[in-house]
Amino acid sequence: MDLMRSEKMTFVQLIMPAESARRAISYLGELGLLQFRDLNADKSPFQRTFVNQVKRCGEMSRKLRFFKEQINKAGLLSSVHPVSAPDVELEELEMQLAEHEHELIEMNSNSGKLQQTYNELLEFKMVLQKAGGFLVSSNGHAMAEETELNENVFSNEDYVETSSLLEQEIRPGPSNQSGLRFISGIICKSKALRFERMLFRATRGNMLFNQAPADEEILDPVTAEMVEKTIFVVFFSGEQARTKILKICEAFGANCYPVPEDITKQRQIIREVLSRLSELEATLDAGIRHRDKALSSVGYHLTKWMSMVRREKAIYDTLNMLNFDVTKKCLVGEGWCPIFAKAQIQEALQRATFDSNSQVGIIFHVMDAVESPPTYFRTNCFTNAFQEIVDAYGVARYQEANPAVYTVITFPFLFAVMFGDWGHGICLLLGALVLIARERKLSTQKLGSFMEMLFGGRYVLLLMSLFSIYCGLIYNEFFSVPYHIFGGSAYKCRDATCSDAHTAGLVKYQDPYPFGVDPSWRGSRTELPFLNSLKMKMSILLGVTQMNLGIIISYFNAHFFASSLDIRYQFVPQVIFLNSLFGYLSLLIIIKWCTGSQADLYHIILLLLAIIAVPWMLFPKPFILKKLHTERFQGRTYGMLGTSEMDLEVEPDSARQHHEDFNFSEVFVHQMIHSIEFVLGAVSNTASYLRLWALSLAHSELSTVFYEKVLLLAWGYDNLVIRLVGLAVFAFATAFILLMMETLSAFLHALRLHWVEFQNKFYYGDGYKFRPFSFAAINEDDD
Repeated sequence: MDLMRSEKMTFVQLIMPAESARRAISYLGELGLLQFRDLNADKSPFQRTFVNQVKRCGEMSRKLRFFKEQINKAGLLSSVHPVSAPDVELEELEMQLAEHEHELIEMNSNSGKLQQTYNELLEFKMVLQKAGGFLVSSNGHAMAEETELNENVFSNEDYVETSSLLEQEIRPGPSNQSGLRFISGIICKSKALRFERMLFRATRGNMLFNQAPADEEILDPVTAEMVEKTIFVVFFSGEQARTKILKICEAFGANCYPVPEDITKQRQIIREVLSRLSELEATLDAGIRHRDKALSSVGYHLTKWMSMVRREKAIYDTLNMLNFDVTKKCLVGEGWCPIFAKAQIQEALQRATFDSNSQVGIIFHVMDAVESPPTYFRTNCFTNAFQEIVDAYGVARYQEANPAVYTVITFPFLFAVMFGDWGHGICLLLGALVLIARERKLSTQKLGSFMEMLFGGRYVLLLMSLFSIYCGLIYNEFFSVPYHIFGGSAYKCRDATCSDAHTAGLVKYQDPYPFGVDPSWRGSRTELPFLNSLKMKMSILLGVTQMNLGIIISYFNAHFFASSLDIRYQFVPQVIFLNSLFGYLSLLIIIKWCTGSQADLYHIILLLLAIIAVPWMLFPKPFILKKLHTERFQGRTYGMLGTSEMDLEVEPDSARQHHEDFNFSEVFVHQMIHSIEFVLGAVSNTASYLRLWALSLAHSELSTVFYEKVLLLAWGYDNLVIRLVGLAVFAFATAFILLMMETLSAFLHALRLHWVEFQNKFYYGDGYKFRPFSFAAINEDDD
């Protein structure tokens, strides 16, 4: 496995007899090493050859999703792992799914009707009980007031037209068209208040509204949720009011039920309703058991069936990318595959021919291609996350040097420079080890977006934590506290009367501290200037080193593509310009660290070399490219007809342009932009690496503030509660601010340093990924 450059690819053509094409595509999907090219890109999905098969697979996917929804709705569990049942053909599976769907829809329909009948009877029972109570109380009240009403009110013959509704309600005697009437029913509790207000307005107050909450909640068959309801009885007078009330009940979704005034009839109806309810309950339970049994039998095979349908749909989608030959007996396909996979693909095609009993073999041969091949890196669980970091910026051009090789080390190291604290590093290490220890279990589970991203980068987190511990030991910080891990300090108190050994009177009395920063710097008057100077200069050194690494990789790219122009007129002047200015600056920093001597900041020779390097980058390359183009097409140089693409690859930065499209002004402007970007970028990118110093300082100072102003301050009180509160605040700040926000901040800054400051020296990132046809890459979302 060579991660430095992408796998060598070859363009191949397949000519498959129609009878073995489907099996051949299936075997290639299991192999997952051939990327097909769509030969029918100009056709719509409905104009392709196998559109009917794709539609059938789509319909089966719909039925399987319907089964899955029903299983989840019923609270059953489908088999997670495919069962070892005998394989079924697609046609047989299609018939089985149709039968299961028809059976399930019929059971749901019958269950829905039974549930609706059950709800109506349950509502009728509750209305009879509650409304009967309203009627009994109103009749008793009427008998008590009967004498007074007859003497005072009913002596007037015109009273029926002028009396109030309440008095009409209490008036005894049989109901008639102008007498007191009532409507009883049930309505959702959330609508009861609006319903009463609407009735009052519609009847202009000539009604009496009685209500009571229902004793039981009703199951809504649509939402499958329990709904609270309210029982009502509306007393009114007149046929016109009755019509209005019934329309309002219909508009509000209220169900009206007739309630006899005779108590004996009420009790008889209630007994009948209760009898029917018990019968319906038994019927509903039997229906639910039968439906659950049917769903369980489907769920037992559901995972396998869904996988099978997904595979079949993927096969026919791929077959739709192929073309029939002129005889309409063979399918022709084209695509890319790695060179190392040619033997495996041929072996799979031979097996497909043998298993399909085809008399004609499948033809597999290599072809020349005009377009650039796709980029394919073989990664594992460790390198995949780093490759994804690079690919998020842009996929490498074919055979271009892969920055992920260096990112494996440089990315976690630059993160650690900003995050350096070996206490915080240990916390990150524990989190990474937990993810790695549960790798097998978590890889089979469906995780949330954040957890999935964290699990995918578990090895990045592991290296970041290890480098953070290393840099924390260099900075000598454990939650911002220094420790004498590698021996005693090189400084001691000047004399016995020295009262403050942290701020004054320290003198060096032995060799320097063996590893990292001396603990005695902590709390001294010169702590901040010393650490600022150290981290600032270290940031410059790391930045210049990484930028030089990028330029050196550009040399290997040019050498690999045999581009002498890029070496002479791009690599050489870039190295001279960068190192004449910032390389020399880095050398002075190292000399001063080692010897303590002062050196001249700049030499005039180095400045002249930097100035000369700018036109060296700008002018020669466009004119030489123009000369080569002119010679090639004016007959001075002739080559073999088949070498035109090879010649183009030899030319740097040609981007595989066609010969007749050469435009000198465009090439010159492109080179000028590239040169100006490098010259200005050399300054801005070097300054950008100072973020290493800034974030390291910010992380250290935040840790110090939380330690001194929270933990130590709380520990100064002789009170257990205050100490526990201080410890809780310190733990919260460490976990959420230093371990989460600071980790994310340092991660993003390290990402920027790699994408911009490092990769722009050599990385084009204008390629496209190798996406082979593979069953392993099919997701559940593809349904």
